[in-house]
Amino acid sequence: MARLAASSPPLAAKRKVTYFRLPVHALLNRCPNPNLPFRWTINPYRGCEFGCKYCYARYTHEYLGFEDPAAFEEKIYSKAQAGEILRRELRRDPGGAIAIGAATDPYQPAERIYGTTRSILETIAEFRGLSVSLTTKSDLVMRDVALLREIAADNHLQINMTIVTLDPALARKLEPRAPRPDLRLAAVRALSAAGLRVAIFSMPVLPFLTDAPANLEAVARAGAAAGAQTFAANALFLMPASQKAFFPFLEEQFPHLVARYRRWFRRDAYLRGDYAERIHELAQQLRKKYFPPPFTAGPARAPFGRRQQLALFPDGEASDYPD
Repeated sequence: MARLAASSPPLAAKRKVTYFRLPVHALLNRCPNPNLPFRWTINPYRGCEFGCKYCYARYTHEYLGFEDPAAFEEKIYSKAQAGEILRRELRRDPGGAIAIGAATDPYQPAERIYGTTRSILETIAEFRGLSVSLTTKSDLVMRDVALLREIAADNHLQINMTIVTLDPALARKLEPRAPRPDLRLAAVRALSAAGLRVAIFSMPVLPFLTDAPANLEAVARAGAAAGAQTFAANALFLMPASQKAFFPFLEEQFPHLVARYRRWFRRDAYLRGDYAERIHELAQQLRKKYFPPPFTAGPARAPFGRRQQLALFPDGEASDYPD
C-alpha cells in the first residue's frame, strides 16, 4: 500500500492539502470486529480533510508510509474506479451489512471534486437486498437525497450524522474543517423529510469536554426535533497515532486536562469500566426519552413527558473520572 501511495501522482492541491488518486483492487474491506453491526466497510478516500483532533483513524495513514499525524488531513487519496470495482464485488454477493465511512468521511471536501462516494452510491443503487449504513459529518450528503431514496427503496439504508456538541466554538476546535453542527442538523431535517432513516451519532464522547449530560441531551433532543429516528454515543478511544495529534491539541487548547488524559490513556486506547458503562446507560436513557419505539421514517415525534435531569454518575459528578 505504501508503494502504491508513493507512486500516486498528485491530482490537485490547495493551501495545505494535496489530493492523489490511489489505485486499489478492492473496495469492500472485511471488518475484523465481530461485535460491530456490519461485516464490510467502504472508505471512498484515505485520509480526511476535516482534521478532527480525536480521529481514531489516523493510524491508517501509517500503512501508506506516513508517520506524521498531520499527513492524514493533508494528503487525501481518492480511490480510483471505485464504482466499477464495487460492482464486481457486489455481483459476487459477499453477504453481510456494509458501512460506508467507518474510517474517513465520505462527504469530505474531496467529494466535491472527485465524486468517489457518488460513484459508489450509484453502484449500490443497482442492487437489491443490501444492508447499508453511511456515516458523515457533512451537509454535502443532501446533494444525494434522490439517489439515497432510490437505494432505500430496495435496500435497508441508514444515514448516521455525527454531532458531538451543539456548541459551534467547541466544535470548531475539535473538528476544525467539518461543517457546523447547525448545518448537520439541517441535513438531518432534509434527509428525514425525504423519508430516509437517520441516526444521530454522538461519537466520541470526550471526558470533561462533551460528556456533560446536558450536552448529550441537547444533541439528542435537537436530533429528534430534526427528524432523526435514533441516537447513539460511545466514549472516546485514542490509538497511539491519534494521541500524537490529540495530546498537543489539548496542551494548546485545554492544558488543564493534559495530565488526566495522559493518565487515562497510558496503558489502554479505550476508556473502560464505570465510565464507559455510564455513557452507554445515558445513551439508552436518551433513546427512551426522545426516540420511543417503534422507529418510523419521516418527522420524529416531539419529546414527550416532563424533562428529567440526566446524570453521568448517580451520585453526581466524579472529581476525576474515568479513573
